[in-house]
Formats: sequence, C-alpha cells, structure tokens
Amino acid sequence: MDRIRILVADDEERMRKLIRDFLKVRDIEVLEAENGEEAVDIFLNNKDISLIIMDVMMPKMDGFRAVKEIRMYSNVPVMMLTAKSEEKDELMGFNIGVDEYITKPFSPKILMARIDAILRRTGGGDGEDILKDEEIEINKTAHTVTVGGREVDLSFKEFELLAFLMENKGVALSREKILNHVWNYDYFGDARTIDTHVKKLRSKIGENGNRIKTIWGVGYKFD
Repeated sequence: MDRIRILVADDEERMRKLIRDFLKVRDIEVLEAENGEEAVDIFLNNKDISLIIMDVMMPKMDGFRAVKEIRMYSNVPVMMLTAKSEEKDELMGFNIGVDEYITKPFSPKILMARIDAILRRTGGGDGEDILKDEEIEINKTAHTVTVGGREVDLSFKEFELLAFLMENKGVALSREKILNHVWNYDYFGDARTIDTHVKKLRSKIGENGNRIKTIWGVGYKFD
C-alpha cells in the first residue's frame, strides 16, 4: 500500500515541525510549504496528496486564496489552522470548500484524531461501497457521486453530508446529529454551516436537490 501523503502549509517552522513529527510516527509522508503560493505549487506537482493542513495567515498568499486556487483543480480534503475562531471566517472558509477547522493552540491528540477521521473516510477499501437511490449514486470507495449518470464534483463535507442523508432516508435528522456525524466532533460554531452546505449541495445535484427537505425546527430529511 502506498504511503499516505499530507501537505502542511504554515509560515511558522515550529508549527510545521510539530505536525510533521506527529505524522511521521504514523509513517505518513509530509510535504511542507511556508506560504500559500508554495502550497499551491507543491499540490499541483503532487496530485496524490490525501489531505492539506493549511494555515490561514501566511505571506504571499493567505490560506483562503490558496484553497480557492486548489479548488479549481481538486476536492482534496482541507483542514484550516487559525489563530482565532470567528464565525464569519469559518463560514467563508466553508463556502470555498474548507472541510475542517482547528484553532491554535490545539492539542496534537485532537489534531491527529481529526486527521484520522478524514483519512478513514477517504481511504480505499477492499471492494466498492455503492449507495444508490433513484438517479443518485454514491461510490464511497472511489469517493464519487453521479446524478443521472453525470459525475458531480462535491467537496469532502458535501459528499459526507449527502451520504449521511441518503443512508437515513425518510428520517428527520437534527442539525446537532448531522454536525456530530459529518463533522465527527462536537462543533461549537453556528449550526448555520449545515445550512450553507445543504444550499450548495442542493444546487449541485440539480432537480434532485428537492429531495433534501427542510424540517423546520429540527433539521433535514432525505425523501
């Protein structure tokens, strides 16, 4: 099995070393960038990267701009490191395709738990895991979605959200339950991040977006 490769982009060498040391214990290959421009260049030259850990504030190009550039080519999972936890910044990040946020200073154990959760969800299996309902087909092994035979580009969180809704077809899911499952940890930000992802997901899957029903005062249901 090929080694997992993760790109760590942070202008602080100390922070890169901290993350690198923990990842190398897991036999994970680490690529490093000290600014956003370098991160984009490294990613475009190494298409087999499984995850990007990206600082927000960096010289030459900040983390948000770097993610926008990368999202033009790939839906690789992105975890953002931020020195502050502000709702508007997180919502902006989710809108451009950021999958996870972790605020500095953080516990290395918590960081590794979130990394492991992402890698488990995006890692390959022994066979194809297919979830199909009418026109929508999800290949959980290949991490692809087709609607009416047409492949649809979804971000990591959009993919996980759609899969969770389909797996619980007909069940009214609270926002809290969706956050705990899709984000895989206790999310302390505003639950509106779910509404943002649902809105984008509905748009991407076209007419089938109407199958994601809003349950007022509760959350959402897939019919």
